[in-house]
Amino acid sequence: MEQSPARSSSVTVADVAREAGVSKATAARVLGGYGIVSAKVREAVKAAASALDYRPNELARSMTTGRSGTIGVVVGDIENPFFSLAVRGITDVARLAGFNVILSNSGEDVAAEKAAIRTLVAKRVDGIIVSPAKEGDVEHLKDIERSGRPLALLDRSAPSLNVDTVIADDMQAAEGITRLLIGRGHRRIAYVTACDTPDHVFHSLDDIYTDSVRRRIEGHLGACREASLTSMEEWVRVGANSSEATRRIVLNMLQSAERPSAIIASDSVIGLEVFKVARELGLTLPDDLSLVSFHDADWTSVTSPPVTVVQQPVYQLGEAAATLLVERLNGEVGEGRRVVLQTRLIERASVGAAPSSGS
Repeated sequence: MEQSPARSSSVTVADVAREAGVSKATAARVLGGYGIVSAKVREAVKAAASALDYRPNELARSMTTGRSGTIGVVVGDIENPFFSLAVRGITDVARLAGFNVILSNSGEDVAAEKAAIRTLVAKRVDGIIVSPAKEGDVEHLKDIERSGRPLALLDRSAPSLNVDTVIADDMQAAEGITRLLIGRGHRRIAYVTACDTPDHVFHSLDDIYTDSVRRRIEGHLGACREASLTSMEEWVRVGANSSEATRRIVLNMLQSAERPSAIIASDSVIGLEVFKVARELGLTLPDDLSLVSFHDADWTSVTSPPVTVVQQPVYQLGEAAATLLVERLNGEVGEGRRVVLQTRLIERASVGAAPSSGS
């Protein structure tokens, strides 16, 4: 009986072909995932590859198929639980489709985002998923689009790009929580975001360069106008992009003569800092201050009191973005698709009636 080749990383396509009793070209088609072969031949080649512990030479496969088998992902802040969970959704879909993921962090800085994308392109990734740091600065993303490499946007849209985009219904969510607070008698409602402006003061929606945050603030201010609340722009605080900056902003608000009776945190990282500062100042939630946070982070359900949140479909955002990208890689053509996923308000115990001095 003919002896099979030794099982090692040196096993070649020719070895697999010999073991399966097919030509080298046929074995290559099966192992490379391209071309047409019968189910019987495919199973024979896969069984031979498994028996020999065949491991593909990724460089060789890339040269044969024109693909690297990788997807690049660039997110704004990898330490933010929102992006961590979204990336989990991306990697789960990518793995099932046979792709590995290369992850980069932009730190919400456009220059870093551009550098990350240059690196991913140099690594010959097959497609890219990005959460754009700045909606108005996307020429580097247009270059990806023009190159023919599939691009999908995660959580943030860019109207100037005709690419697949997956977002949540942020505006409606912000409208809903603002109406909830107004319905409880709150009039001094602060909105705190990590987005910043040159002078660290919010003037108008044009100041906000991140699409998802702008939609939230737009929804918040729209609900305020609906209730005939004026000058609510003055209660929008920007620049909460680190724990130190957030702490400083929240301390200034809560120690002022006219402090807010309610705070909407644009993400759970900000929400946690608001919670800690309120506790430090001896303020009781919700008697002295009401708090609502975007993103149902783990900590929000175990605090005392547990925090009312906007539950975003974070894993599903990543899952949908990766699915759209894989479909493009598998030949899907046509105009850019826009997927909007629904959020859900989870009412816990951090929202109460406005105190008589804070209404």
